Amino acid sequence: MIRYVGRLQTSKKMKADTHHKTDLSPWRVRNKSKVLLDEIDTFLPEKFFGKSDDLNERVEKLSEKLNKFQNLLYASKNKAVLLVLQGMDTSGKDGVIRHVFSHVSPLATHAIAFGAPTELEKSHDFLWRVHSKVPALGNLTIFNRSHYEDVLVTRVRGWINKPVWEKRYEHINNFESLLHDGGITILKCFLHISKQEQKKRLQARIDDSQKNWKLQEADFVDRKLWPDYQAAYQDAISATSTEQAPWYIVPADSKPERDFFIASLLVQTLEDMELALPEPTFDVKRVRL
Repeated sequence: MIRYVGRLQTSKKMKADTHHKTDLSPWRVRNKSKVLLDEIDTFLPEKFFGKSDDLNERVEKLSEKLNKFQNLLYASKNKAVLLVLQGMDTSGKDGVIRHVFSHVSPLATHAIAFGAPTELEKSHDFLWRVHSKVPALGNLTIFNRSHYEDVLVTRVRGWINKPVWEKRYEHINNFESLLHDGGITILKCFLHISKQEQKKRLQARIDDSQKNWKLQEADFVDRKLWPDYQAAYQDAISATSTEQAPWYIVPADSKPERDFFIASLLVQTLEDMELALPEPTFDVKRVRL
């Protein structure tokens, strides 16, 4: 079952190009709407992409387009993109970075993973360690986990109480509004997997000695806390999906579907930004070699 969680606001340019667009609006969380993850499918509907489609091939083509748009973004240096990836363990944050950005130049593209805060980071406000990692103009940055860990893990483990996490929602919205005003386009994706799929992926890591290194004791503790994390994610997404920094619930039980969704979202977002190469700083026609 798919629950329509939002409606994408399209620009005139996007409307003109709808013949090759993928409609992602059902998975965009509308501002101030209540998210119920149990009512949102962890797979995309077949009509979304067609039975015969080779999604891996389509992701590869989208990645090539993404590279071209990223080059324009870097050349123009007047806008930036921040992609936030959140999700339960094994939901595929690393996989998205490997596959979706497989053809993208590493120049001005950065992937940053946020783990447990250091002692220095804990001695500052919770946004301190994040602010310096946001993209400069011309850059595309991917957050593998993010500032949202401080309203998720901290809440579920009982390290903060409700007044604190609700106040942090306000701080996050203000922070993201500041980034938006500075020319950063923010896309936030919750990689939505089922508990059954997580079990399969954890077992695969246990069975494959080459993947044992990915396992942490905390993974199995967090699995026992699945309902608490789902509740924390629902509240955080509901409170912080805004017009300036929307959340998308990305069905992620299928890895190719997950990658296709995010690649489509990035390409369409960059296309709608109407990026252009800057004018040369001198009269090139006067140059003689």
